[in-house]
Amino acid sequence: MKKSLGFLLLSSLLFGCSDKDFSTSSPALAQEIESNYLDGYGANPQVPDDRTLLTVGQSIKDAKGEATLQKINLEEQTINVGDIKLTVKDTKLIHLFPDYSLTDYFHALTHDEEFEFVKLFVEIKNNSNDKVNFAPIAMIETNTGQKITWDQDIYLENLNEEIEGSASKKGNLGFIVDTKTNLEWIEITTSDVFDENEEKVADAKKFRIKF
Repeated sequence: MKKSLGFLLLSSLLFGCSDKDFSTSSPALAQEIESNYLDGYGANPQVPDDRTLLTVGQSIKDAKGEATLQKINLEEQTINVGDIKLTVKDTKLIHLFPDYSLTDYFHALTHDEEFEFVKLFVEIKNNSNDKVNFAPIAMIETNTGQKITWDQDIYLENLNEEIEGSASKKGNLGFIVDTKTNLEWIEITTSDVFDENEEKVADAKKFRIKF
């Protein structure tokens, strides 16, 4: 994208706020959610596919490792950042024991053999006719005081790149978190929105997700 995400992150310190928080959703909603918005989403090459993880304590194991669901919030939340409509479809705290073949990949972010990460499935819709630059997550801050920037995303699904006019995209973003103390919420700051001329057209937003 034309505007570097490093600049987007710095710019996102000027943001507006949304007061709406998530709350834990019901098992019935969990079953409904499993069969709709995830349709058409391809599995990530680095992280186990968590779409069947809907019950705390549940685990899955595949060639990429073993993942166990620690916490979950399935209540949808939508944030409008200028003409960008950002919808968070699910948020999960997952314990991951990655396969040995992925050790080098994760060592760039942690030297622990197993760790917890927060994962968000998002949809991004550009409601303008113009191409813009936008990152759904520029920074995450936790109730434990940890701050995590966009460049520590473990999924790398190109959600931080420019988006064409009237286009949409969806996928996962994930960030390794310190869970020595209880993780109760995460606070997300989006990037600003920039046009093709690298001019800011909308200020970033900040919102909180509870577990």
